[in-house]
Amino acid sequence: MSNTPPILYSFRRCPYAMRARMAINVSNIPVELREIVLKNKPAEMLEASPKGTVPVLVLPDGKVIDESRDIMMWALHRNDPENWYFGLTASQQEEIHSLIDINDHDFKAKLDKYKYAVRFPEQSELEYRELCETFLQSLDQKLTSTPYLLGEKITLADIAIVPFIRQFAHVDIQWFEQSRYQRLSFWLKEFKASPLFNEIMTKFPTWEAGDKITVF
Repeated sequence: MSNTPPILYSFRRCPYAMRARMAINVSNIPVELREIVLKNKPAEMLEASPKGTVPVLVLPDGKVIDESRDIMMWALHRNDPENWYFGLTASQQEEIHSLIDINDHDFKAKLDKYKYAVRFPEQSELEYRELCETFLQSLDQKLTSTPYLLGEKITLADIAIVPFIRQFAHVDIQWFEQSRYQRLSFWLKEFKASPLFNEIMTKFPTWEAGDKITVF
């Protein structure tokens, strides 16, 4: 068996890459981290995944996983010490996938228009924000009686969604922190202050071919 670690192409601020790094971090699987700049994507990454988005995981056998959701599941399938997914019931797992589906498709599309409202003049920034609030309301409601989305413990649902709520909040952080979504705001602050999040947000220099390996 090869001792060569998988290669992870990542961009620090990308929410998809953030959640992939969190799953890899908790699974204690070492990977070679290659931090990229989206405006200057390395040829090696594009050869592995021509679609040109991060994260991209290249396994030692050459297999490529280039969807963050699949990377999270790959990592947890190998080691899920905190029971983010594989220690849960089938109904909980189903709920996790349902929440991620809503986040990745419906909410993310609305979030992009809110964040880049100037590119989408059909509606105002305020109107795009209001469209996002349906999802915020549902998450805030889930946090009414428990600290995390599925209960008393962190699950993959929290990990997969929190980077996108962070992205939403940072469009207008003052508004978000003063909004009616106080439980969601506290949940986000707790994650941003956690050792896990701060570890995966460590700054690394941009990777170039020939650089010394950075093990993450």
